[in-house]
Amino acid sequence: MDRTSPVPLYFQLAQQLEAAIERGTLTPGSLLGNEIELAGRLGLSRPTVRQAIQSLVDKGLLVRRRGVGTQVVHSQVKRPLELSSLYDDLEAAGQRPATIVLRNAIEPASAEVAAALGVVEGGNVQLVERLRYAHGEPMAMLRNHLPAGLFDCDTERLEATGLYRMMRAAGITLHSARQSVGARAATSLEAELLTEQTGAPVLTMERVTFDDTGRAVEFGSHLYRASRYAFEFQLLVRP
Repeated sequence: MDRTSPVPLYFQLAQQLEAAIERGTLTPGSLLGNEIELAGRLGLSRPTVRQAIQSLVDKGLLVRRRGVGTQVVHSQVKRPLELSSLYDDLEAAGQRPATIVLRNAIEPASAEVAAALGVVEGGNVQLVERLRYAHGEPMAMLRNHLPAGLFDCDTERLEATGLYRMMRAAGITLHSARQSVGARAATSLEAELLTEQTGAPVLTMERVTFDDTGRAVEFGSHLYRASRYAFEFQLLVRP
């Protein structure tokens, strides 16, 4: 700790703990010990340690468990904004993705879905709703509409792999997408499925994906736990 720095000590401690979690020095499930022990070991006041821990609890990197203590959880998933699937991104990050299919059915296209997919309103579209897990924790609720008959949308396969992998295996070449990202509060049902509190912040993402012929092949409307998930942007300076 640099006591001569204008950076508050609690923030310095929080940064060091976060870096240790990201490096894997502090592994998921490990205990930090109680605030009194940490304060004594680091030569800091208890309020300073408490503030540092609380900032990481707020970020979803630590959790306080009654009868257990302060425990490290899995680091936040940071996903680049590019045309990739959540399944592939989680697998590439070593996050062990898993899926539960909540619904897989044919339904009439609403006006919004019809406009996104370029189909007739009221015509049949495939609806797929899934709950995506990483390391046994729910990460996102995925709601996708597809043109009916696009490919064999088998529930068992949907729970074993990613939607984009299934589309590519069916000979569909994904080319581009139009996407928007936002945020809102979770409803009681969403919070229950995502193991969050009602009203907790969730990230939203809507995406229309096109194949190499310009045909819309997917309209996704997804929710992500803000405590466990973030989108990353790469910004370039315009010449």
